[in-house]
Amino acid sequence: MKNLGQMMKQAQEMQSKMTEMQDKLSKMEVTGVSGAGMIEVTLTGKNDVRKVKIDPSLIDPNDPEVLEDLIVAAFSDAKSKVEAKVSDKMSEMTGGMQLPPGFKLPF
Repeated sequence: MKNLGQMMKQAQEMQSKMTEMQDKLSKMEVTGVSGAGMIEVTLTGKNDVRKVKIDPSLIDPNDPEVLEDLIVAAFSDAKSKVEAKVSDKMSEMTGGMQLPPGFKLPF
């Protein structure tokens, strides 16, 4: 029974660390760019959009597709940066133990 008590304690510690990490991720901001920095999209660690910055020289009412594509590219850049940071944080928390493919904590 001693092992069960120890496992429960470890589970509670892990849960506490997960809650702390989620809080940190919601406060973390990452910026993705496209168009040589003319478009910037800032996301939180939970992929919530915080800010979009567009260089005014890109705004052409006759060609909105270019602007649309650059916004999507900047968002994708920011999202991949968030995923890398989340992966690093998870690796720190789990002591480098790899999770099975497709298994996402806590999201």
